[in-house]
Amino acid sequence: MTKLHIKKGDNVIVIAGDHKGEQGKVLVVNVEKQRAIVEGVNLVSKHTKPNTENPKGGILKKEAAVHISNLKITDKSGKPSRIGRKVDDKTGKSVRYLKKTGEVIK
Repeated sequence: MTKLHIKKGDNVIVIAGDHKGEQGKVLVVNVEKQRAIVEGVNLVSKHTKPNTENPKGGILKKEAAVHISNLKITDKSGKPSRIGRKVDDKTGKSVRYLKKTGEVIK
């Protein structure tokens, strides 16, 4: 299994494609397909039949997946940064950190 540079809950920015520059929070990560669903990014119209959840049916706006290579993690100020991995001195576990600021990602 490959390790990806983003995880669920990370704040990211889209760096390429139709939605370049948009920011959001990662809702789901699909490791096999290397895709992620980002809140408010890549909205598509889904036509639905009437059902118990939506008795009228109609057109719903829903987020579609974006390829991981088009996403970059952002720091607290919203600026994009690359990810590094290092072993934490206190716990001895591998942690992710931002290369630009050196800040450890929780």
